[in-house]
Amino acid sequence: MIDTDELLSIRAAELYYEENKTQDEIGAVLRLTRWKVGRLLAQAKASGFIRIEIVHPRARRLIVERRLREHTGLSDAVVVSAAGVSTDEELQSRAAQAAADYLTALRPVPSTLGISWGRTLHEVAQGLKPGWARGVNVVQINGGVSLNRRTGTAAATAVTIAQKALGSATLLPSPAILELVETKLAIESDRAVATVLDLGSAASAYLFSAGQADENSALVDSGYLTADQVAELVRKGAVGDIVGRYINADGHIVDLELDERTIGIRLEQLRRAPTAIAVIAGSTKHAVARAIVSSGLCTVLVTDEDTALAVLGEAP
Repeated sequence: MIDTDELLSIRAAELYYEENKTQDEIGAVLRLTRWKVGRLLAQAKASGFIRIEIVHPRARRLIVERRLREHTGLSDAVVVSAAGVSTDEELQSRAAQAAADYLTALRPVPSTLGISWGRTLHEVAQGLKPGWARGVNVVQINGGVSLNRRTGTAAATAVTIAQKALGSATLLPSPAILELVETKLAIESDRAVATVLDLGSAASAYLFSAGQADENSALVDSGYLTADQVAELVRKGAVGDIVGRYINADGHIVDLELDERTIGIRLEQLRRAPTAIAVIAGSTKHAVARAIVSSGLCTVLVTDEDTALAVLGEAP
């Protein structure tokens, strides 16, 4: 049986939120004092009768961010709203813009920013405003010379971020994965490549995303791996890749032979970094996001609310 106060609180909420009446006006309609109306509105909110949702694309879920900071080893978190979004692509775009905003506000400004490549990082670059920083050296931390023309954005991403920061870009002139370990070792011993890897290893901050372990991976699109090869990695326990290296749910490399043919900084360098910003969003990346956070591969997570809940071990 609904009591009188509950009915009054619902009516007061309807008048306040749907008809935009003031508390004085509601009091006149319901023949109540302004104090009583205020108490009824507070009661309606506390009872869960009112749900306020901010639907702007750049809205954030501050309560979830706080819980991520409290319950994981993250030093910071940015969680974007999923309100009004129907696809993973839209969520990734929101997270990319949030990462651009976070990078712009980051202090101190990193003198050297190590970045990976892929669709999400490309969107981060597009979301940055010219002059977001000054004099930043942007360096590629994993190979990104594409084997086809569909996803050749690695160099463009680094150059765009650097140009908008009135800085410079140091590119890694190498594929992400080589067919032979011997070829990879020879390339890494080249002075030009070694210099870039050394610079990337000493970056003051890192910005990277993660790829899902399926046929839609950027590494498949780029021609480095086939869908069947990724399926075999999944059979071995892969949940996704980070800087081109496939990891399992514990954050460990799943295929040592493949890893030895991959060019870029090692995962331990990310684990030791004081600032490592991971931008991960979408339902296909819940597992890899959990693995990255739980194994200490990032210090900051920029994500959507469902992925954040998955990281916290809660069903979205």
